[in-house]
Amino acid sequence: MSDRTRILKVAARIRRERLAGIRLKIMLPILLLFLPGMAWGFSDPNIVLPGGHQPDTPMEVLFYASLGVVFGATMCAVLMAFDGVSKDRASGMLEVRLAQPMPRRHQATALILGHAQCILVPVYLLLGVSVFLVRIRLGEWPSAGELAVYVLSTGLIVVWYTLFALLASTSAKEQGTAIAFGIGVWFFFTFLWALVTTMVAYASGVAVGEANDPAWVALEGMLDLLSPNGVYHHLLETQLPTVDRGVAAWQSWLAALLWTLLPWWALHHRMERLVP
Repeated sequence: MSDRTRILKVAARIRRERLAGIRLKIMLPILLLFLPGMAWGFSDPNIVLPGGHQPDTPMEVLFYASLGVVFGATMCAVLMAFDGVSKDRASGMLEVRLAQPMPRRHQATALILGHAQCILVPVYLLLGVSVFLVRIRLGEWPSAGELAVYVLSTGLIVVWYTLFALLASTSAKEQGTAIAFGIGVWFFFTFLWALVTTMVAYASGVAVGEANDPAWVALEGMLDLLSPNGVYHHLLETQLPTVDRGVAAWQSWLAALLWTLLPWWALHHRMERLVP
């Protein structure tokens, strides 16, 4: 059996276990509310957003509905993966798994793929429902390019938070510590990052929250490259020609690559040196 086949088999086993578990059934109502629910709401022809803006294209609607991905799908990714390693460590199975002839870096790859797939399966199904709802409400489909960027970007942010949760799981000896660390990272980037941006703007002498101030817009855009949620929105903004925050498309995709490769490498490095 080749290394690739072995990795895919282990990942498939993890995916099946997670998809059949009670945890996903609890999360499905949350995903339904945040993904198709937000797409339905933002595609209302009569909706008027703060500032008087009214989304009138499918990509604009999907961009605003991506808040559901940031709040719902990423949280589900953390909750699905936080015990990916700590559970086996607590039960004594981790020592057995690490003693298998399969290299540890391959086991780490299987962990990433299995946990990411178990949340991407329902997320992608619900994204399909969301796109269909937008089509019903607005009468048109997003273009193939817009849809490809939306699907790829959503997959990336789910993988990023899966990596964060697995890193927490390898570092914590107890499941409670692992979930606290994972949710703490999620809370920081989802709710507290705006505070970081505000503090940097204040220290730089930039007026805070002035949407019409080019300095504020540029500062916020650059700092968002340091946040996975911000990079996700930058990727979606590449399909919105009316949005320009001073960040080129190549910078957004380079940041996305780094947010993928660095935590991936860190998890492999951690697994190679992990002591059960």
